[in-house]
Amino acid sequence: MYRIGQGYDVHRLIEGRKMILGGVEIPFEKGLLGHSDADVLLHAICDAMLGSLALGDIGKHFPDSDNRFKDISSLLLLEKTNELIISKKYRVVNIDSTIVLQQPKIAPYIQSMAENISKVLRIEKEAVSIKATTSEGMGFTGTGEGIVAYATVLLQKN
Repeated sequence: MYRIGQGYDVHRLIEGRKMILGGVEIPFEKGLLGHSDADVLLHAICDAMLGSLALGDIGKHFPDSDNRFKDISSLLLLEKTNELIISKKYRVVNIDSTIVLQQPKIAPYIQSMAENISKVLRIEKEAVSIKATTSEGMGFTGTGEGIVAYATVLLQKN
């Protein structure tokens, strides 16, 4: 049996924070605002995984009102999400994701992001697709106010 989930996340860009995407620190003058490390890509993937089994969303499992998750690495949130998926007798088959941002250019970091994700989820790196695009200067991503990530995940029953 297969299950498909779709995830979406958005975070505001601000000065004074590190930019972490896919568990990779990317040099940039701004970072993402959030309770955790605000890794918009990993949050979208977690939401897709949870949604595929109708388990709610990342906010239900890791609420921003809980100080245990303050500044936590989203790689740990991804690991905990995967443990929940495994406990339900499923495993991730593949992930397709898109990050929408105007700056910085992240192409040089995509392979490292895929390696981080595949390692945490214990899947082949080739099963992790990460694409990046701009919004052609339109909307809040185009003006550099924030970053959006979309993810689709396919799970298979063990």
